[in-house]
Amino acid sequence: MTSWAHSLIRISNYEVETLQKRLAEITARRASTEMRLAVLDAEAEVERERSRHDTQAGMMLSAYLAGWKARKAVAESDLTTLDAEEAGARDALTSAFEELKKFEQVAETTRLNRLIAAARRETAAFDELGLRKRAS
Repeated sequence: MTSWAHSLIRISNYEVETLQKRLAEITARRASTEMRLAVLDAEAEVERERSRHDTQAGMMLSAYLAGWKARKAVAESDLTTLDAEEAGARDALTSAFEELKKFEQVAETTRLNRLIAAARRETAAFDELGLRKRAS
């Protein structure tokens, strides 16, 4: 493999690895946000249940639910943002993989062309050697 092809493949591999790490980080943040939404829903259910048995908690339930709705809206907004970020990261990773494969194919084609050229030179040398032996 030529040095330029090796360098391009190394750079492309680095880019793919970087994008994979970025996608993994986005996925972790997404899981965290989904967990945050689940916890918010569970806390709201606990507060509703508590308000059924405690009149003072029942009076404060509407204020709690207003705050809960605001926190839930923020978490859902974060989730929407993460969805878009994840889609962008997946697209970038896909194009980086495609670019890497192109470089690998060019390197392989170059290697095969060199082998074919070497085989042709070897065949030509043997043909010349055979003609010389025949002529003698």
